[in-house]
Amino acid sequence: MFLFANILGIFVFIAIAALFSRDRKNIQWKSVGIVLALEILLAWFFTQFKAGQNAVQAAADGFNWLVSVATQGIAFALPEWLTSNNGGPNFVTSALLPILLVVPLFDILTYIGLLPWLIKWIGKGLAFITGQPKFEAFFSIEMMFLGNTEVLAVSKAQLDMMSARRNFTLAMMSMSCVTSAIIGSYTQMVPGKYVLTAIPLNILGAIIIATILNPTKVTPEEDVIVSVASDNGKKEPFFSFLGDSILGAGKLILIITATVIAFVSLAALINQLFSLTGLHWLTLENIFGVIMFPFAWLLGFNVHEAFQIAQYMGTKLVTNEFVVMGEVSKSIMAGKGLFANEHARIVLTVFLTSFANFGTLGMIIGCFKGLVSKEKNDYISARVPYMLLSGILVSLLSAATAGMFVW
Repeated sequence: MFLFANILGIFVFIAIAALFSRDRKNIQWKSVGIVLALEILLAWFFTQFKAGQNAVQAAADGFNWLVSVATQGIAFALPEWLTSNNGGPNFVTSALLPILLVVPLFDILTYIGLLPWLIKWIGKGLAFITGQPKFEAFFSIEMMFLGNTEVLAVSKAQLDMMSARRNFTLAMMSMSCVTSAIIGSYTQMVPGKYVLTAIPLNILGAIIIATILNPTKVTPEEDVIVSVASDNGKKEPFFSFLGDSILGAGKLILIITATVIAFVSLAALINQLFSLTGLHWLTLENIFGVIMFPFAWLLGFNVHEAFQIAQYMGTKLVTNEFVVMGEVSKSIMAGKGLFANEHARIVLTVFLTSFANFGTLGMIIGCFKGLVSKEKNDYISARVPYMLLSGILVSLLSAATAGMFVW
């Protein structure tokens, strides 16, 4: 019965996306079916074979090395920032300040032509398989480890060229990113093998949900990769280009920081206002927990277990994944209580392994505000509920496909 509910859940989550689609008539169902089949195949591969997990780990280690290099610059300028929070993960130092290295590095790769070349050929391969435009296909791979702010920041030239509707597709997909710099932190709190399983599943899920929610026709003329050149066809002098890249990265960090603080504070303010009613159970976390209950049941749990899982899901959406991981870490690692069930361990871990929450909305909106025109940013900002819906559905779809193979 629970396995049937789990399988049913996959189709329910896709049906919900179709219900809220902005253009149901133009959904590419063939593409959706192919990517869904690929996601199920990968879920089976990553949960049953060590080789799949090792491949993902190797890629994560490469980006962790890059972030460790960025940490040397942070340690020189702001050493005390690296020892705050009892030496644990720090949002600014782990997710934001490395942008000052990552963005210029990828801009350099764009300047010399390597990144556009990779996007062109890898994008062609992925586009052939998934039916997506070349850049959107490659973007899904980039966001596997770069994180939502970094992956958008290194794509500025492409974002400027693309339509507002295509930018919105990338905004929705970005809700399902993680930053490789903090993958190691995740694996210290929840089962690492399930964290690494979630990352590629989220990528495919993001393609599926974005394709359904925001079907977009891209002509061959629009499906191009931009290069770094001035209006007269000549490249800007390298060090002038590099200086602009560094200054742009710094500006981006300030915008993201301000926006995240505001969004998280607003959520806390709403909870404080709810507390004035005297109903201590009335919080955003509990409200979302109730909303998430039927979806948690569809992940293959009995009523009692589903309510517990839904509460954790609601807390994650309102706060972030670190808060929930901290709450469940001891139980999930020891396999106690609810988490004596291996199915519960993989489902919750996969659901938690993404940045889909209210704070991330602020990060993405702030990021686009610093990267694209006001017209494109306003287009995206007017559709924020779709971004949150996309992040939730991708997390549910990933959890369902992974959980289907572990009981």
